[in-house]
Amino acid sequence: MSYEIEFAESVKRQLRALTAHQRAEIFDGIEEQLTYEPFMETRNRKLLRPNPFAPWELRVGDLRIFYEPAPDGAPIVRVLAVGVKKGSILRIGGQEVKL
Repeated sequence: MSYEIEFAESVKRQLRALTAHQRAEIFDGIEEQLTYEPFMETRNRKLLRPNPFAPWELRVGDLRIFYEPAPDGAPIVRVLAVGVKKGSILRIGGQEVKL
């Protein structure tokens, strides 16, 4: 089954804080990893402990994509935040955040 991808309004601002190359990596990673079986844990996809962003994380190099399933069980993945992680520092929209 194929999943539809939706982006939260805040993701548009967060994407503007990234370079064009990073945005391309984000979109390629989403298409490759989240279109089919987005809620199966893999090396790059994992279920997170409770946090203020999202229940799931996709890693694409040093980029992070936080997402959740649609609340009604529809085959939709909602991307809630994107950012860059360097070492132990995560930046979303250019601002450092803590998980």
